[in-house]
Amino acid sequence: QCRGIHPIIIDYCVENKLLFQTANYNNAMFVGYDGDGKPRYAALRSTFSQYKSEASGSDKRYSFSITMNPEADSVRVFESAIDLLSFATLQLYEGGNWKQDALLSLAGVYMPKRKGVVPVALTRFLSENPGIKTVHLHLDNDEVGRSAATGIMEGLEGYTVLDEPPCPG
Repeated sequence: QCRGIHPIIIDYCVENKLLFQTANYNNAMFVGYDGDGKPRYAALRSTFSQYKSEASGSDKRYSFSITMNPEADSVRVFESAIDLLSFATLQLYEGGNWKQDALLSLAGVYMPKRKGVVPVALTRFLSENPGIKTVHLHLDNDEVGRSAATGIMEGLEGYTVLDEPPCPG
């Protein structure tokens, strides 16, 4: 609620076992699944502090995502699950269809030391979703986000890649 995520989106995530609240610390837990529906990744975020972590054994290749349209030809890529949910909320408020495109969190980004680095979550997602033709990068406007976006644009071939960072404000 503090982040202003629309209740429809929260309800969707809870109903589809994408979002949980941990019992001990009331952390939000964002879950990513493999193609067989097995949970493979979990990001933990505090609901009242700056705490961030991943569940032990998490595999970033299967980071949090929302893919409701099996015919989607675009994926929208975010640094974190909360960025993804914020975007979906804005789409909903603007009257857009937040379910139209696939939405993928990268579970964090970093400054690549090599050119053309594509995060493992995006590489796996694209290999499992051959209908995707366009990648919309919604990475942050900070140095790390801009560097990661550059690396992804250099590393992806065969896709239309659009760099669409959030507007300042």
